[in-house]
Amino acid sequence: MKIPPYIILLITILLSGCYGNKPSESNIIFESGAYPSAICHKGMYYYMMQIDRCDTLFLFASPDIRTLVRGQKRMIMRIPGSGMHNIYSPEIHRINNRWYVYCEADDGGNTDNHELYVFENTSDDPMTGEWVKHGPIVTNKEWNFGLHPSPLVVNDRLYLFWSGWPKRRIENETQCIYIAEMSDPWTLKSERVVISEPEYEWERQWINPDGTRTAYPIFVNENPQPMISPDGSNVIVPYSASGIWTVYNSLGILYASANSDLLNPKSWVKMPEPQFIPDENAEIYGTSNISVVPDCNSDSYYLMYQAKHKDTQGHEHSDVRIKEMHWNDQGFPEFGKP
Repeated sequence: MKIPPYIILLITILLSGCYGNKPSESNIIFESGAYPSAICHKGMYYYMMQIDRCDTLFLFASPDIRTLVRGQKRMIMRIPGSGMHNIYSPEIHRINNRWYVYCEADDGGNTDNHELYVFENTSDDPMTGEWVKHGPIVTNKEWNFGLHPSPLVVNDRLYLFWSGWPKRRIENETQCIYIAEMSDPWTLKSERVVISEPEYEWERQWINPDGTRTAYPIFVNENPQPMISPDGSNVIVPYSASGIWTVYNSLGILYASANSDLLNPKSWVKMPEPQFIPDENAEIYGTSNISVVPDCNSDSYYLMYQAKHKDTQGHEHSDVRIKEMHWNDQGFPEFGKP
């Protein structure tokens, strides 16, 4: 019996997985997703991202970073019964031989109430064991708003990087990048310190070319992704600048010597120009949310990044892509072009 072509197409779609996957020549690894986060541990890649519904935490695992979509999948948490809503930017981390997932969420009534949370798992394999919630992390006693938490151990000291407001917004909003030292993975040891705020024109865009805009000015530095250069010399912090809703959204970079006082704002230097910019012929934009991932089997590195594009009807879509990247002799990342 001859199988109709539409049945063959349907079977192909179903076998590709719930998120879909482009042909092998494409660098798209998830056709839908945002804020990718991945690490390598004992030959396995572990991956998380923000899903469209923002109501569930899923963890993916695969020995091949390019086939995460077809790898193991575990649900860590779902909104019903959790007291958490609008779950953004989850990240997977390994700290002191334990697994941690950092994310942000609100109370379901107002996104201005976003706070930072941590899930802990003591199992050696994060696809097994119990995940226990901690938080919210107290980052500011006056107004505990926080976005995009990301931890980093430097010289045996644990730090947390995140995005927040100097004070509760009234007529406008300025998101800054903060750092604080931690006494444990869910408790700050020091006061928060601002290490970056929107200052350059490319960091302060909130109006699109077609005039679409937010109700009031919003200037953005957010989603810090701290890492240490392979030679151990620098702490590098890529971050997202300008409104994520605009075509001007860009990737910036902060850096400091790994031996400096990271809680001193003067230790930090901001690169004056945006990084990882699509060329004029590229049909994608918004490539500012990234994750730098060491290769499990070599000294190479991968760059995972979110990219946006519009379909023929003008609707915006976000996917997650991957490419190889390099480090230069000065200990800085070279991302190339999307």
